[in-house]
Amino acid sequence: MERRLRRAQNEALYEQHSRGLRAYACSVAGSFAAAEDAVHVVFERLLHGGIEISGPPTPNLYRVVHNAALNHIRSKRREAELTDTWLESPVGMEQSALELQSALAELPQDQREVIVLHIWAQMSFEEVASALEISPNTAASRYRYGLSKLRAQFASQPSQRQS
Repeated sequence: MERRLRRAQNEALYEQHSRGLRAYACSVAGSFAAAEDAVHVVFERLLHGGIEISGPPTPNLYRVVHNAALNHIRSKRREAELTDTWLESPVGMEQSALELQSALAELPQDQREVIVLHIWAQMSFEEVASALEISPNTAASRYRYGLSKLRAQFASQPSQRQS
């Protein structure tokens, strides 16, 4: 009975958070395949009792996925680059998603992580702070600095649109 309950809870968490977790893991690990692996490992360990989540699940899940993605990088012993498409985009907006992904890759990792968690995972700054083990004010300032750098990157690019 407990196994079924654990499986149902695991499936509910996966359904609710998997997209955000994969995007976040991509921002850390640098590839979609590595992100998929990290998320898979986390949910498998969660299902089999290798991970216990105490308190609110969202920040804890992101912290565990962050660590799993870093472990993946360490195990591969190579420089990770954001080469895969890891941001989902509406049909016809693929180029914009690639440009945004490229711009995000130019940010320092600490700013990129906060932006992905706040926007794609829809976490509050308090949740981001808990997941990254930083203060909410630090999370908010990294977010502001990161957005400022993104705006500057896009402002310096010539417009691709024809009027």
